[in-house]
Amino acid sequence: MGAEDRREKIADYIMQAGQARIDDLVEHFGVSRMTIHRHIDQLAHQGVLRKLHGMVTVQPSGLYESAFRYRETVNKAEKEALARAAMAYVEPGQAVMLDDSSTVCTLAELLPEERPLTIITNSYVSAEKLIDLDEIELISLGGKYHRTYNAYIGIVCEKAIASLRANVLFCSASAIDGITAFIQDAQVTKVKQAMMASSSRKVLLADSSKFGKVALNALGDLTSFDVVLVTDQVEERHLAHLRKAGVNLEIVRMGKNT
Repeated sequence: MGAEDRREKIADYIMQAGQARIDDLVEHFGVSRMTIHRHIDQLAHQGVLRKLHGMVTVQPSGLYESAFRYRETVNKAEKEALARAAMAYVEPGQAVMLDDSSTVCTLAELLPEERPLTIITNSYVSAEKLIDLDEIELISLGGKYHRTYNAYIGIVCEKAIASLRANVLFCSASAIDGITAFIQDAQVTKVKQAMMASSSRKVLLADSSKFGKVALNALGDLTSFDVVLVTDQVEERHLAHLRKAGVNLEIVRMGKNT
């Protein structure tokens, strides 16, 4: 097993367990304590995990919750409400582009309601939900598969995106500070920016957990999106700041379809 594969398996193991002892990781993966510490130190530097006195835990308040299995459990009700509201921007016959976010993966389950559609995505999870459906033309973007994101990223993916045009893009971000959306991983940022450049209309979905946080790479200002969907769980001070900056906000009331 290569170092990158082992690191991703360690991240996935801890994300599922919530926490783990260093000694348990040494036994489970069959490598030295030095090797485990090296991998954990790198994952902690990336903001994925937190290392404490012989223990490793999930880092829910760090720069970026980068493991998909962890991200899809956070603010699930908000993500479902945002996905339902996003369906107002989908029409039969469109080419719809989806990023690899857990929020947009929730939307993927609803898209068949507006068939026929062409769906373009780098998300393995979204593609798996749509692959066998009639009247769904699925374009799965190639590239390097990254287990942590459960998606394809890298230069091959970016070039594939640049060769396509979508009517509408649905995407999300890791963090929002002020009027700027951020992503932790530089390669993921490039893929999302390529998607924005290849889409006529851009819709950002952001639950309340994203606000007042930062990550390493700027995706773009929220004014770059045609509409930003948020829920009424976002603090009013954040909403007021975005309105003042000219961001086109749509506030989704929890428990309702619009």
